[in-house]
Amino acid sequence: MSVSSPSDPESSPGTQRGPQATEREDTEPEEEKVCAVCGDRATGYHFHVMTCEGCKGFFRRSINKGVHFTCPFARSCPVTKAKRRQCQACRLQKCLDVGMRKDMIMSEEALGRRRALRRQRRLAREQPGELTAEQQELIGILIAAHQRTFDSSFSQFAHYRPAVRLYIPSPRSPSPSGPSVPSAAPSPQLECLDEDVLPDVFSMLPHFADLSTFMIQQVIKFAKEIPAFRGLPIDDQISLLKGATLGICQIQFNTVFNAETNAWECGQHCYTIQDGALAGFQQIYLEPLLKFHISLRKLRLHEAEYVLLQAMLLFSPGGERRGRGVLGGGDTTRPLGPADGHPRSPDHASVAQRDFIDQLQEKVALTLKSYIDHQHPMPEGRFLYAKLLLLLTELQTLKVENTRQILHIQDLSSMTPLLSEIIS
Repeated sequence: MSVSSPSDPESSPGTQRGPQATEREDTEPEEEKVCAVCGDRATGYHFHVMTCEGCKGFFRRSINKGVHFTCPFARSCPVTKAKRRQCQACRLQKCLDVGMRKDMIMSEEALGRRRALRRQRRLAREQPGELTAEQQELIGILIAAHQRTFDSSFSQFAHYRPAVRLYIPSPRSPSPSGPSVPSAAPSPQLECLDEDVLPDVFSMLPHFADLSTFMIQQVIKFAKEIPAFRGLPIDDQISLLKGATLGICQIQFNTVFNAETNAWECGQHCYTIQDGALAGFQQIYLEPLLKFHISLRKLRLHEAEYVLLQAMLLFSPGGERRGRGVLGGGDTTRPLGPADGHPRSPDHASVAQRDFIDQLQEKVALTLKSYIDHQHPMPEGRFLYAKLLLLLTELQTLKVENTRQILHIQDLSSMTPLLSEIIS
């Protein structure tokens, strides 16, 4: 590869054109540049002369190798596009005659260094840049809010009704005589649903109601630690919490999920999907729920990614506009309703500051995408952001089914006021 001087751009398609030349293009076509050595189409100035790529390479190789060519004729062979390969001696001599300069040829070592530098610059352009100061500040705020409000050891989960796991064996049908036919192996993700047990009067429901209430309280505290959330009107805060709390609880619950045992390890408490069945939930909800937690845990997310997911769910402008009961800081012993002076709205009213909340969610989403690009380079980060969006969609479906099943559980007396308000 050749060296170019300011007046001899190596790889330019032609000479530099000023404004006047640009204006002339409208009226008359630009003259095609030809190689001063062989007459082929030139690609730019190389070694001080307008030449084609072929003559540029030939001149560089000939000089670098120090080859002495000999003309078999009278050293006057024609050098054209068609005949330039016939006599290397005359071609090299013509390169020198038209003004190509030996001193502008780089050594192989220098050429290798320049190529390496160009590769580094290209890779640097392809790699994502650093997070902006605003994005770093957002991540810092969310992580701090999460660490101040989420008790991963569940040491503060102290006031609860005991976890009672009562089972009764389900009747087994007698096995037919003769050789047994092997059945299909159960899904490894759902092994914990294979035990042949039936729940006894939803014995885990009171404990799960208290556990859910504890986690909901943590989510509310997390949201109120975020300045952008605190700055919203109280009715918008309530609407966002109603729409996002159950989903955020699952994201937080995933941080204590053990993918090897398919269990949620909450300090001194340990829960399996069977406990959900003992609380009255059906497998149409429990099986996808377990699959969701396994899939999300396999992504091995960083703490920053977990909190950004929570913020994406929180700043999702939807849900119902309600009164200010428990979520609005009112009496925590009873849910919202006419007694609070704010009758329930029968329709799904939009939040007041929808555009502002949309902008917040977009900012969080872009920060998550930038963080993934920066912290998970290819191929590790391939499709990670897309996978997270798909899992958030699955989570919304799970939330709908979760709410439906809770509302159909007969023993609603186990529900706490806060949990009743969230699912209402």
